[in-house]
Amino acid sequence: MEDTGMITEVPVHQTGRKLWQYLATISACTMAVGVGTALAWTSPVLPRLYKEDSWLVIDPEQGSWVGSILALGAIVGAIPSGPMADKLGRKKALLLLSAPFLLSWAIIILATQLWLIIAARIVVGIGVGATCVLVPIYVSEIAETSARGALGALFQFFLTVGILFGFVLGTVMNYTAFAIVCALVEVGFLAAFVWMPESPVWLVYEKRESEARLALTVLRGDVYDPSEELAEMRRAAEETTSKKSSIFDLVRVPATRRAMLATLGSMFFQQMSGINAVIFYTTTIFQESGSSISPDIASIIVSLVQTVMSVVAAVIVDRAGRKPLLIFSSGVMSVSLVALGLYFKIKVNGGDVSTLGWLPLTSLALFMIAFSVGLGPIPWMLMGEFFTAETKAFASGLAVMLNWFLVFLVTKTYPALNHGLGADVTFWMFAASMAIAVAFTHFFILETKGKSFQEIQQELQEREGEGKKGEKGEEVQSLLEMFVF
Repeated sequence: MEDTGMITEVPVHQTGRKLWQYLATISACTMAVGVGTALAWTSPVLPRLYKEDSWLVIDPEQGSWVGSILALGAIVGAIPSGPMADKLGRKKALLLLSAPFLLSWAIIILATQLWLIIAARIVVGIGVGATCVLVPIYVSEIAETSARGALGALFQFFLTVGILFGFVLGTVMNYTAFAIVCALVEVGFLAAFVWMPESPVWLVYEKRESEARLALTVLRGDVYDPSEELAEMRRAAEETTSKKSSIFDLVRVPATRRAMLATLGSMFFQQMSGINAVIFYTTTIFQESGSSISPDIASIIVSLVQTVMSVVAAVIVDRAGRKPLLIFSSGVMSVSLVALGLYFKIKVNGGDVSTLGWLPLTSLALFMIAFSVGLGPIPWMLMGEFFTAETKAFASGLAVMLNWFLVFLVTKTYPALNHGLGADVTFWMFAASMAIAVAFTHFFILETKGKSFQEIQQELQEREGEGKKGEKGEEVQSLLEMFVF
């Protein structure tokens, strides 16, 4: 397997201008808006397809396949995306990703049978899985170290924008118009990203240094001298080329083993929070809750909260630190899910919930706030920060595959769990997972705030328990800084 992340952090003493770094990141992350619309599509559409007067009537079991099959496509899409980006370049690979998205929306517009909708969801899933690998790689390779956290958080922000976009449009538009507008997102991506520079890291790896110099001049500004950064990229590319890495390095090398545990663990808990069950079935959850608020309006409010807090995450992640935010996020999500489960428990037992109509919306809003500042963006950041150049391709592929396998597992089984165990027990299971995530983060996640790539690798190589003196105090201080930035 070829390496897709040759280097992401370069020790440069200059500070370049950030404008074109943000423009390139924003245009690339427009693809994440497409991911968000694909994820959110089922929430407003499935309840309509369950109605007897729908143009296509399906049952909840069939709906669970429509909601979850995207994740299987994403697993397939994640596998070839790295080698494709190495062969064609980051820019061309990303531009090609618009094809499965556009094809999927075309199939959905023309579909007359259920199997066509399922096929369209598999196709868009391929694009979604590849996007989750390639966009973070591209962003990390064009970003300066000082802007790494903020630019990295924009991927999750634009994904939430897409989800909000999907919830709003799905509420006010019919089936066909909704799909057409979703397809236009990809058209907008093509129009914007085609003007952006190629990754200078990839260009150096391909021995096209004159083009890499030009790309860095665009990304850092005319007054920036890219010679030192190019030299570091060249040395890293030569070192990577000389190494014969394999997937066994992920378990054979102690530092990489610890990084793999932390990355896979954070991805595991991200999905075992039930986040995608909430996104896919938000409208259904509010319908079942009997809340006094319209399900469609409540879904939009929850998504709007997630979008706003994703902006906050981009601002505070380099100040508060990754680890404290993960602990804060998991703890608040656990409490929110417990409260939501209690509401459904009271309702099922015949209790009076007329005065608790605010609780489902409040619980899910807090759930989204906590997810957006911690478990949402940070696992994707850690995937790019923990691994050396020669192991990043293998590690990223495995992490994304695990993530989307769990998306499939959670979204496919949520309706059955909800029906068989009840909404209260289902949400309490997710709450228990978040409580475990707090402990996992405390013991196994390394703080990367303010640390260079070399410092992160050095700390990963230390014995378990070393280098942790004073870490608890730093976490408390980071959480305090989060609220006074």
